[in-house]
Amino acid sequence: MQRDLVERAKAGDLDAFAQLVRASAPRLKGVAHLILRDAHRAEDALQDALLLAWRDIRALRDPDAWDAWLRRLTVNACYKAAGKERRRKQVEVHVDPDPSAARTLDATADVAEREWVLDELGRLDIDRRTVLVLHYYLDLSLPEVAEILDIPYGTVTSRLHRGLEQMRRQMQVSPAADPELSTERSS
Repeated sequence: MQRDLVERAKAGDLDAFAQLVRASAPRLKGVAHLILRDAHRAEDALQDALLLAWRDIRALRDPDAWDAWLRRLTVNACYKAAGKERRRKQVEVHVDPDPSAARTLDATADVAEREWVLDELGRLDIDRRTVLVLHYYLDLSLPEVAEILDIPYGTVTSRLHRGLEQMRRQMQVSPAADPELSTERSS
């Protein structure tokens, strides 16, 4: 069915393209948000990718490659958006949580833990963060990540390793670290 929709979209059928986008957009928006760490910039990057997809869909040779092609356009749009952001001056204020506050073991602790991991992910440079997002969030293999980013496999493994090591180091020294969780992570 997706192949048929891609063929129809290539022929200029806007409804078919809209169906393809509705199926792909939520996941790609999540990817863009994880890479850029800003909901508005993620939406803008996704919009840019979708505009490029509509404009250049006739260049897509293999209709079965739609998902990979759209992921690549989205990642490239994220890189472009991040490049624009680097050129702006930005002031970031980091507020550490109160270490004396008692941590409850309920659903709020899970949310806090998730936010903590996302904060640490956000501290990575965009190259390492992108590899981690594509590999762990989209569950893509490392060769697939290399293909999407158009970089050598060794570069992907290096970015993955260094990104994970950086996150581990930061999470071990972070005041938000729960001693119980630190021992679980290190074992």
